[in-house]
Amino acid sequence: MARNYFGTDGIRGLANVKITPELALKVGQAAGLIFQRGEGRHRVVIGKDTRLSGYMIEYALVAGFASVGMDTLLLGPMPTPAVAMLTRSMRADVGVMISASHNSFEDNGIKLFGPDGHKLSDEIELEIERLLDSDLTRRLATATNLGRARRIDDVRARYIEFAKHTLPRNLSFEGLRVVIDCANGAAYKVAPEALWELGAEVISIGVEPDGFNINRDVGSTAPQALRNKVRELRADVGIALDGDADRVILVDETGAVIDGDQVMAVVARSWRDQGLLAKPGLVATIMSNLGLERHLNGMGLTLERTAVGDRYVIERMRQEGYNIGGEQSGHVILSDYSTTGDGLVTAMQVLAEVKRRNRRVSEVCHCFEPLPQVLKSVRAQKKMLEKDTVAVAIDSARQKLGNAGRLIVRPSGTEPVIRVMAEGDDRDLVETLVAQVCNALKDSAAEAA
Repeated sequence: MARNYFGTDGIRGLANVKITPELALKVGQAAGLIFQRGEGRHRVVIGKDTRLSGYMIEYALVAGFASVGMDTLLLGPMPTPAVAMLTRSMRADVGVMISASHNSFEDNGIKLFGPDGHKLSDEIELEIERLLDSDLTRRLATATNLGRARRIDDVRARYIEFAKHTLPRNLSFEGLRVVIDCANGAAYKVAPEALWELGAEVISIGVEPDGFNINRDVGSTAPQALRNKVRELRADVGIALDGDADRVILVDETGAVIDGDQVMAVVARSWRDQGLLAKPGLVATIMSNLGLERHLNGMGLTLERTAVGDRYVIERMRQEGYNIGGEQSGHVILSDYSTTGDGLVTAMQVLAEVKRRNRRVSEVCHCFEPLPQVLKSVRAQKKMLEKDTVAVAIDSARQKLGNAGRLIVRPSGTEPVIRVMAEGDDRDLVETLVAQVCNALKDSAAEAA
């Protein structure tokens, strides 16, 4: 069944154009009906990031859930992993995060979690889509069974304590000067506070949200501000979260960026040495660098690859029993602690390894030399991949790479672009092949316009 609403990470689009109050209300009704299980009162927790449109969507969702008899607990600005965790710990029937992650403020989205804190299966998302396009009038609650809504005040402290308890009790970050970039997003209060409570000297940037500046020139997708601040203050490490704090990119003391592949390598090595790996390997997507795979193989560990999207990584982890997985972009899932990517908890695991080894971040976190990798995006519809000229360009590029590299061409699940990624030992060849495929896509898109 074709999807009309859900992408790879919930429902996402331009606020008040695609993500309207009407849609949010219907999502609340549909999800509320599906997750009313058993007797008694049913509850939903709703968190959000700092976008202006979050208020509009939040109250529309409340109306939808209340209209089918569900009580709503409003968390305010909280990271996505905190919402997933609180869904479980507060025994909610469903959790909602209002966020468009790393997108600019004009976009927003609705992510849903089941009572176990995991993102919804394809089957449940399709059932919600079916309800969104149907008349639910006869399934609304009676006047005496409408839901209530209230704000919860102590959730920030709950999440901070949860994050701290993922580390050994006697571990302290004292002596570390840390710059934390919260992307003017959901973690702007909890992340600096948690690191400070663990003993670090904390310098915060991206902690002045105004409804419009989320991810603007800050955060994991724009690490230059963090790199500059780390060098300026001679900090030991920089941490950049994205708008909803489910991904993280680090910066070492020289200002060099440490991506998700390097982070996974650090945690895998640390957990292997401590006997904490559930299986000898980890799960990553087709976009992770071939250098990571070779590095893991050298440690006696395997790398399983999935389609792009942290939900697919998590599904494979649950199926095969792995407890580390993630994406090069910085989504890292440590399933011993969280059901989704958690940028703060992941960063804390890396800092813990830095403290254990008592070495500089640059020495601990640059585990392997990545193969030259080029990633470009072309604004084009998915159907452009069916054009003969595009197919020929892709086949030709793959033949030229042979066994010495990889070429991945895929449509984005969150925006109307096609991403072209190639990697190999010969950077010039990789760049040439990516350019050829991109040009074929652009030409086809221009002809179709």
